[in-house]
Amino acid sequence: MKKFFTLFTLLVLGASAGYAQSEPGAERKKYLRPKKDDECQYVQNVTKNTEEDQQVEGTYTRVAYRPYSEMLVVINELKKMNNWADSTYQRHFNNLPAGGTLVITMHRKGAKNADPSLLTVTATTKDGKQLFSQQLTPGTGRFWNRDLYMSTRTIPFVKAEQPGPIQLSIADDKLKQRFDYIVVTE
Repeated sequence: MKKFFTLFTLLVLGASAGYAQSEPGAERKKYLRPKKDDECQYVQNVTKNTEEDQQVEGTYTRVAYRPYSEMLVVINELKKMNNWADSTYQRHFNNLPAGGTLVITMHRKGAKNADPSLLTVTATTKDGKQLFSQQLTPGTGRFWNRDLYMSTRTIPFVKAEQPGPIQLSIADDKLKQRFDYIVVTE
């Protein structure tokens, strides 16, 4: 009788755990090894967050990182191309964030769901030390495709003490989901 009860309990718990996984807002699937982003060489995607999800669920979130050195090369080239005055160059140079920038793009179903203020970005070192946590500025998404809307935010990234991998987590308050990334800083 005890074996039957134990077996029954395990089956019920297993079924309820499987049901919780299939609910929207449940924990997202993760890659066995972080997948490199096709468009940004500095970002690796830990959470399965593909364009198929964008079409089916409307939950696509993408992160791109631009390091300080890359941004400096761009403004130096712009200075040569546009014959900028020293004051114009200095203004652009002074606006460069020391740690580079993060570009966060979200695609959601419905304009209200594409509000970037629903996202909270948290960066931690591999030791677990929190570098920063920031809620994005509010706004509305622009029409992207069918009923998908897109919002993009560029935020300055903090300069890490040592170059290397930083764990980036984006929490979506409306979907109750978390998207994890690894950003390799210079």
